[in-house]
Amino acid sequence: MPEISSKPPLTIRLCQPRGFCAGVDRAIQIVVLALKKYGAPVYVRHEIVHNRYVVEGLQNLGAVFIEELNEIPAEHRECPVVFSAHGVPKSVPEDAQARNLFYLDATCPLVSKVHKQAMRHQRLGRHVLLIGHGGHPEVIGTMGQLPEGSVTLIETEADVAAFVPTDADALGFVTQTTLSVEDTAGLIRALQERFPAMMAPSAESICYATTNRQEAVKETASGADLFLVVGAPNSSNSKRLVEVAERAGAKMSLLVQRASEIPWDDIAGISTLGLSAGASAPEIIVDEIIDAFRARFDVQVDLAITATETENFPVMSVLRDMKLTPSDMAFVNGTV
Repeated sequence: MPEISSKPPLTIRLCQPRGFCAGVDRAIQIVVLALKKYGAPVYVRHEIVHNRYVVEGLQNLGAVFIEELNEIPAEHRECPVVFSAHGVPKSVPEDAQARNLFYLDATCPLVSKVHKQAMRHQRLGRHVLLIGHGGHPEVIGTMGQLPEGSVTLIETEADVAAFVPTDADALGFVTQTTLSVEDTAGLIRALQERFPAMMAPSAESICYATTNRQEAVKETASGADLFLVVGAPNSSNSKRLVEVAERAGAKMSLLVQRASEIPWDDIAGISTLGLSAGASAPEIIVDEIIDAFRARFDVQVDLAITATETENFPVMSVLRDMKLTPSDMAFVNGTV
């Protein structure tokens, strides 16, 4: 007879897709390859992606994280400095050039696309409305592509109501790539009702990975006793997944960075768990969390596949002569 488990049963609905998107994967690869090619230190302006585990893993390999370029010592001026996946204002590469620094721009290509869309609006004489979260690095970077005063940040419907344009017939909007699809649609509708001549970007601003991860959570959250999203508290796309899970019917939804943050005493009676990871959360932590539940429950994992992602963004040409091996990325992907 099969052995009967003494642990309570638990079904884990594991979202697919989850975790790293192509832009995050590329940014981390750029730092790893720069360390392989040029040696330590490699400086990184701001967190390369919003995840402490990733940042600490890169620090262990020799990356040095800074907030401003003036933190790079004069004797290290020839060391590479990498700009984060979130993008930077135009003033940052200009400052790097003025300091004769060697920089590698790891801005996600989809964020760069939003920069180009915003610049196109401005070039065509439109005032740009940027839907996003104030203070987020991506928003700072997008606003920093255009002259001061040519962009207005829209965060809420109150901002929509309060905005008074110089010319209501010369407006264009773009959005941060990591927003809630539903919330953003509501803001766009409110703007279009007030300003019917407002022009949309030439392509969707919210990125494929944000949309796919939110759709996967919607499909798996209903009826879940608990929905866990692996991600950092400063990760916009991860926080949006928590909100999506709550709206889609999860009884409780939490953002956690590691298994140690799970409130085990409060969830002892659960029987169905939804599990996903934000676009900057490494798969190795998803594995850690599943293992932590296996230690306490008789776990069955049901993989919920809602999309297949094939996007791949190559690193810049100066790093393509370096071979990236699975062991190079094992600190985030685990060992196969």
